[in-house]
Amino acid sequence: MTESFLNLENIARSQSGGVEYHPLLPFLPANARVLFLGSFPPQRKRWCIDFYYPNFINDHWRIEGEVFFADRNHFVDQQAHRFRIDEIVGFCRAQGIAFFDTSLAVRRLQDNASDKFLEVVQSTDVAALVARLPRLRVIVTTGEKATQTLCSTLGIATVPKVGCSVPIPLFPGSEGGQTVLYRLPSSSRAYPLSFDKKVEAYRRMFQYCYGSGSPLLAPVQ
Repeated sequence: MTESFLNLENIARSQSGGVEYHPLLPFLPANARVLFLGSFPPQRKRWCIDFYYPNFINDHWRIEGEVFFADRNHFVDQQAHRFRIDEIVGFCRAQGIAFFDTSLAVRRLQDNASDKFLEVVQSTDVAALVARLPRLRVIVTTGEKATQTLCSTLGIATVPKVGCSVPIPLFPGSEGGQTVLYRLPSSSRAYPLSFDKKVEAYRRMFQYCYGSGSPLLAPVQ
């Protein structure tokens, strides 16, 4: 793979003090209908790929494999103990799935990946991301910190419950529809919900986005 999604300037800046700057470039396919916004990537020592959701024990790519291909290991290289980044990138570009995070810079208050120990130093200009996504229908958050940060940034009065969505007044949406903030359960294994229940929740979101009869989604087994 020749394309890199690393933000090398930010990685270099992060070496000089306690503030970490976002180590990845925004991934924004022009056809994106869904934008996943997490809080901030885990430390690079926990990565198995240089892309979003890079921790091998995080189940995001297994969930998407199950939703779209009825195979939780579709994007998993079991032997190498990593995800198949080329397949992931090609798939996300084809299906219009974008990624970034709600924070551009953070302080990590403890040496782990927990959101509750992240102090937000600089929030993302989400409106600037959305301006680059003319077909966007759904912004997805999967954690409490990301959801609260986004609601605060965009002036959303009602914080959605897990599995629910609220309209985003700032973004009227494409094709006559309203852009919504959709909150999903975290794909972290620390989140107390079974894998199958998480798949069900993610499938409902993608059905909302693409249409319940979309041939893109694998039939429910």
